[in-house]
Amino acid sequence: MLGRFEITALYDGAQAVDLVKLLDEPPTNTEVALKSEFLENPVPTSVNAFLINTGSRLVLVDTGGAEFFGGRLGKLQSNLRAAGYEPDQIDDVLLTHMHRDHIGGLVLNGARAFPNAMIHADRRESDYWLSKDNLDKAPDGAKARFQSVVASLTPYIDAGRYQPFETDSEIIPGIRSIRSYGHTAGHTAYAVESEGQLLWLTGDEIVAAAVQLANPEVATAFDTDGAAAATTREHMLENAAKQRALIGAAHLPFPGLGHIGTRGAEWQWVPLDYSAAAP
Repeated sequence: MLGRFEITALYDGAQAVDLVKLLDEPPTNTEVALKSEFLENPVPTSVNAFLINTGSRLVLVDTGGAEFFGGRLGKLQSNLRAAGYEPDQIDDVLLTHMHRDHIGGLVLNGARAFPNAMIHADRRESDYWLSKDNLDKAPDGAKARFQSVVASLTPYIDAGRYQPFETDSEIIPGIRSIRSYGHTAGHTAYAVESEGQLLWLTGDEIVAAAVQLANPEVATAFDTDGAAAATTREHMLENAAKQRALIGAAHLPFPGLGHIGTRGAEWQWVPLDYSAAAP
């Protein structure tokens, strides 16, 4: 519980991610950082989404990867049902950004997976990914990313169920967007607040905690603007620690809920104790 809001972490699956290739960092540095955290490359990496029950609306933040990743992802629908909800009950879907492991679950078998939901994302994000000019200019290896956004959003756009927003705005009472540009053109975090309790859903601001908490300046191959992503990450870490906000992270080990603390000069991920949810 977050004040009056119920927060449910939903597991979509995990992928083995080659961090040596993904991170803009000397391979030896990455390998040393992983070893210090008892990890081996490639690193199993969770894909998490979050459901917010405000009491009057059901709001899903991100949708997992579904059909775009074969059998590795696509567990969100079954886990949503395991939590006691049906896809047609979702009122709103908020997207942190439009990479396939966050939007893939919008569509199943060509149809809207959440038929009654309004989809929300930063206007800069959809303007970038839906641009035919950007598609035409993209390298051949990157064109599929644009095409997957078109495939995922078009059924909602055609149904009048896509509503882009301007940055730093209240989307739903108690939930507001926070610009966190860099990883993508319109990457967005969401601040969820109820009865003075605060949760930040941060998307891909942290992808490789073993490296990026010690060195927030380390960018990834999927960052649109690595320098901007690093600045955003440092700002988020500083403010999360200062405000003691609960963090919900898309790619930290499931359930991806915890706090940002410090260990010497480095940031530290402090997972939420499961007993915190006990009555």
